Amino acid sequence: MILLRFAALHGRAILIAGLVAGIALPGLAFAMRPWIPELVAAMLFVAALRIGPRAAFGAARDFGAAVGIAGLYQVVFPLVAIMVFMAFGWSGVFATAIILMLAASPISGSPNITLMTGNDPAPALRQLVVGTALLPLTVIPVFWLTPDLGNLADVFAAAARLLALILAATGLGFALRATILRAPAPETLVAIDGASAVLMGVVVIGLMSAVGPAIFDDPAALALALVVVFAANFGLQIAAAIALRATHRRHLAAPLGIVAGNRNIALFIAALPATVTDPLLLFIGCYQIPMYLTPILLGRFYRETAA
Repeated sequence: MILLRFAALHGRAILIAGLVAGIALPGLAFAMRPWIPELVAAMLFVAALRIGPRAAFGAARDFGAAVGIAGLYQVVFPLVAIMVFMAFGWSGVFATAIILMLAASPISGSPNITLMTGNDPAPALRQLVVGTALLPLTVIPVFWLTPDLGNLADVFAAAARLLALILAATGLGFALRATILRAPAPETLVAIDGASAVLMGVVVIGLMSAVGPAIFDDPAALALALVVVFAANFGLQIAAAIALRATHRRHLAAPLGIVAGNRNIALFIAALPATVTDPLLLFIGCYQIPMYLTPILLGRFYRETAA
């Protein structure tokens, strides 16, 4: 319990330590890659246990709004990007990566990241579940306009597996919260927050396997990839949060801003052919850096946005 309390107090430092370890220890990063699904499931379980079913599900209108947000984020945004890229004749790895990133559902760690900014993680968890459930439908227009991306049936299968993982992990967390842990003490919630921080720090190691080698093999490509991922990730987060604050729904600015920029592009690694995904591995690895630095670099922004 003491160690988990320490981890909760130093959650941001743990995220940085995970990023550094993933870059500095590529052998460890490659060894951990096969365990990413299990670690993601554990993260979802802890997030559901922390939030509880009542806060996560919210009212019926909250789920209706989540469907609308999923349509905006996962259909409108990538289609606009496709049209812009076509209009300017832009193509290549970064164009493909940005389209896939925008078409993806929120990352599994979005509730945990939201919690680390001091905001309510329930809307992020709700958006994660709804966005993943709708992914087999929302990707159809995106893949129809960009047939070079690969087989749509494989994406459906990968999305179904991810949805099953989310439902199993969150279902178990909700069940325990509704029965054994109905009224957790403050110190128990702190311990859960500590466990969440540790899991996020561990899972990022496996996601950074392509970044460490690029430092020596192709530093110019690494630098360019970092510029692109920071602009895409933080640009979307800040724009969405400011727009939501302007609607006077400030409590949603942080969670929905975070899910706007942090998407599960790694899902497509398992769904698409290697000819499409292999060139994207550096982008996906670099994409973890702004994702995990969100509580640190944008923490103050989200606290002020929600105030």
